[in-house]
Amino acid sequence: MANLTTEDIAHRLAAIHAVQHDDEVAHGLADDLYRDVLAAIAAGADNAPILAAAALRVETLDFARWCV
Repeated sequence: MANLTTEDIAHRLAAIHAVQHDDEVAHGLADDLYRDVLAAIAAGADNAPILAAAALRVETLDFARWCV
């Protein structure tokens, strides 16, 4: 995932937005996004702060988040 781009993240945010009515699916996709961004940063992504900021936009989407 070192080649993750802000465009990739934007597409994934759009996909999460499209399913935000299904909390479980949206939450799972958000978790996957965070994992992939962290993996890209750990692999040495040059644009780490930008990727992180883009991924944090998922917090603006309206779906329930919970942990067990």
